Amino acid sequence: MDYIRLGRSGLKVSRIQLGCMTYSDPARGSHAWILNEEQSQPFFRQAIELGINFFDTANAYNNGASEEVLGRAIKRYAKRDEVVIGTKVFNRMRPDANGRGTSRKAIMAEIDASLMRLGMDYVDLYQIHRLDPETPMEETLEAMHDVVKAGKALYIGASSMLAWQFAKCLYTAEKIGWTKFISMQNHMNLMYREEEREMMSLCVEEGIGMTPWSPLARGRVTRPWAAQAETGRGASDNYSKMLYTKTEEADRLVVDAVEAVAKARGVPMAQVALAWLLQKPAVASPVVGATKPEQLVDAAAAVSLTLTAEEVAQLEAPYVPHPILGM
Repeated sequence: MDYIRLGRSGLKVSRIQLGCMTYSDPARGSHAWILNEEQSQPFFRQAIELGINFFDTANAYNNGASEEVLGRAIKRYAKRDEVVIGTKVFNRMRPDANGRGTSRKAIMAEIDASLMRLGMDYVDLYQIHRLDPETPMEETLEAMHDVVKAGKALYIGASSMLAWQFAKCLYTAEKIGWTKFISMQNHMNLMYREEEREMMSLCVEEGIGMTPWSPLARGRVTRPWAAQAETGRGASDNYSKMLYTKTEEADRLVVDAVEAVAKARGVPMAQVALAWLLQKPAVASPVVGATKPEQLVDAAAAVSLTLTAEEVAQLEAPYVPHPILGM
């Protein structure tokens, strides 16, 4: 495993991070593909053995169950100071008026709730899951700054938003002297490349580490087009269907290109798709989910796979503009 500084910070993270939404309690979630705690344990152990030190979750993943399972797994398989734990705040956690969003009240309540579920004194990276349209940006930024100053988070990050919104966040924090975001967890993969238009260039310029979510397009670039619905998640994930059915013919051609490069290389398609992403400027550590052991093996192997300029061109040629998705 290779490691990289996250943005301009001194924090070093593995080039692959393990996404933990899959690992929790099926009774507390709405997804058929969720693994229970017993089924999840081998993946945490395998990740540690592969050198992955970066783990991603969120308060809303299965109503907090993901944080609970992750926290217990870290106690079992790793030393707290040797891993990087990221969680997020924004989505609804309670039915009351302040049970959602990134207001000061929500942030201060949710960081404490997350730490309690994780069984930790601090998180390494606290991220706003989305930009809250009902809360002034300055209120959110100051509250996140105060979370850091209270020692409850070491760094802060953001997730999917428009580039001008992120630029405004960075400028406002710098102008006032608040803690700045060091990372952007955005939607980016071979089937959805709209982030290359503005967000990627902004992150390069400002020294922000990108940690893309859905780097394998919910598994769509890991298997031939004819096998797109063969997995349990592929057949039942309605959010996935919303993200990847807008330009289906062009997406099929992208998958065909990944398949062709993978066959020529003699490696799984997932390795090719992740290697392409890892070679993009500013991309530090994509969030990879896994429900089979070989998926983590392929993700780790992608770190060592360098694509040629010709292969990159072959992979990128079929792409057509997509509507903005995942915000």
